Amino acid sequence: MKRPVVWVTASLTIAIVVTTTFLIMTTSRGETTSFGSSAGRLEVQTVASGLSYPWALAFLPNSKLLVTERPGRMRIVSSQGQLSPAVKGVPEVMATGQGGLLDVITDKAFAQNNTIYFCYSERAGSSGGRTAVARAKLVDGATPRLDEMKVIFRQDGPLSSGNHYGCRIVQAADNNLFVTLGEHYSGRNEAQNLANHLGKLIRITTDGAAPPDNPFVGRDGAKPEIWSYGHRNQQGLAINPATNDLWETEHGPRGGDEVNIIGKGKNYGWPVIGYGIDYSGAKLHETASKAGMEQPVKYWVPSIAPSGMAFYTGDLFPRWRGSLFTGALAGQMLVRLQLNGNAVTSEERILQNLSERIRDVRQGPDGALWLVTDSSAGRVLKITPAK
Repeated sequence: MKRPVVWVTASLTIAIVVTTTFLIMTTSRGETTSFGSSAGRLEVQTVASGLSYPWALAFLPNSKLLVTERPGRMRIVSSQGQLSPAVKGVPEVMATGQGGLLDVITDKAFAQNNTIYFCYSERAGSSGGRTAVARAKLVDGATPRLDEMKVIFRQDGPLSSGNHYGCRIVQAADNNLFVTLGEHYSGRNEAQNLANHLGKLIRITTDGAAPPDNPFVGRDGAKPEIWSYGHRNQQGLAINPATNDLWETEHGPRGGDEVNIIGKGKNYGWPVIGYGIDYSGAKLHETASKAGMEQPVKYWVPSIAPSGMAFYTGDLFPRWRGSLFTGALAGQMLVRLQLNGNAVTSEERILQNLSERIRDVRQGPDGALWLVTDSSAGRVLKITPAK
């Protein structure tokens, strides 16, 4: 099914609200910066600093956070912003290129079972890496640790030399897990091959099995875990609470970053269709659209490199309720997409003067927006209305 497309280019400003931001004071741990936005002035507080390439955050009881660092560490952040020692029991990761310890989420029943799920790049022999998904029980304390750690899924297919692992996780209402898997950059044509997991979005149980109602279960030559295919490097994943639809963002090459609404068994076209060009400047795709391949609801030319994403449902920013937020790596900003049903009607670019690569964005239990910044001096940031 074709969906409306919103196309953003450097010269096209219609339907885009580009918010001018202004810096009030310099930032260090615990201090605050202030920026303008369509919701009024925002306070951006540094909750924690001193993290090495933080990739994802998850909320724990007692106002604590769990944060992954790409080199292979997991930390608990206290309500006062103090970092725990590295959580023990995290498996070895292949922390080269874009690989490492990546996404983490808590189980829907975490308060009862202390279970988390995380994904990472795992070395496979001496030739490369692949995406793996693990389950464990998080034990908090003076020296936090993972108990009962078990790898529940390993990506099958040609290995990565360090690129395009994907690796976002969402738990659905039925408790099954959706996980994004990249095509390892050099294996882009494998995104159309149902016989492996490259360039796929999978759906698995909390034990790693393929649910029996997955679209390719029982089909010869197809991996039963596959939910959708034809993806490049999927960096954002979230369920729209208003519709229960699964939304995803993925990187294009030079242009053609996408926002997609994911349908069961659908083909999203990479690398056959798309809106970018190769890094060399050469034509990459056969065409921009093709029968049997899904269109994005939005794409960016030039690229902003969208990352973690979240739908906003809180009360702190009533004007933003129902909006979709995504971080941007190359774009170094937070992006708000205004929605009308499944259509993107406008875009607002926020925190541009922060000059930080935003790797993840989540809505906290307090209704604030929480971010992590992607650098060797990474931070956890909290966004609230200015007082």
